[in-house]
Amino acid sequence: MRFTHFIFAIGLALLTAQAQAVGSLVDVTVYDRAENRTLPVYFHGGRYYVVGKPGNEYQVTIRNRQSADIMTVVSVDGVNAVSGETAHWSQTGYVFGAGVSYAISGWRKSLQHVARFYFTELENSYAARSGRPENVGVIGVAVFRRKNEPTVGLGRIWEQKREAHRLESAGPNASADSMADNVAEKSIRQPAASPPLPAEKSLGTGHGASEQAPVRYTNFERASATPDEVITLYYDSYRNLQAQGVIRSPAVARPAPFPGQFVPDIN
Repeated sequence: MRFTHFIFAIGLALLTAQAQAVGSLVDVTVYDRAENRTLPVYFHGGRYYVVGKPGNEYQVTIRNRQSADIMTVVSVDGVNAVSGETAHWSQTGYVFGAGVSYAISGWRKSLQHVARFYFTELENSYAARSGRPENVGVIGVAVFRRKNEPTVGLGRIWEQKREAHRLESAGPNASADSMADNVAEKSIRQPAASPPLPAEKSLGTGHGASEQAPVRYTNFERASATPDEVITLYYDSYRNLQAQGVIRSPAVARPAPFPGQFVPDIN
């Protein structure tokens, strides 16, 4: 059985900060369009986090690290970014050619346009306004390999099988270990703990202005009904992530009673 999905018309090599990417089969980053920068990733309690600023538009950039096509189902706040359905990895998504990078900048409205993603208060998020506030504050990417076709491209198929065998041999923790290696140096590894109440309203993703983002249809048959990798990135405001212990508060310099030895002259 074949499933119809979207494929990008143009792929660009957009990623420049690998230390800020999360993923094994693909690299996933969040780019703040208002500040023109890739958001650093923080690691805490086994989860990955980025800081969002209310009102800032952002995009989710994905780079296919494989030498073969892959398909990704992209979820924002528990909503499929293409179909608008409550997200499940069996749904439609985006197809990437080998080595292709692309920025997903909004909710898919047609083959030509998206409604821009932007950080906003939870109650103003698209998920909350469509009656689904339960999973606001998380971005998910489920990655699927293409099913092999034995009569076409035997060398390519062998390469895919070799890669699959490598991952199986590495064990179930290989993907998580690889993702941990890609976290920015600012990552903070601390024991998981029950977070305190947020310091301010939680963030979600809004349904913003329309912009052009052309794609076209293609066919893609998944090698498996379950993803080969699932990447999860949580986001919230800086103050809220501080309150949760994800980001340590900066040390406050206190006055010293004896900073020197003698009384200096004053010019």
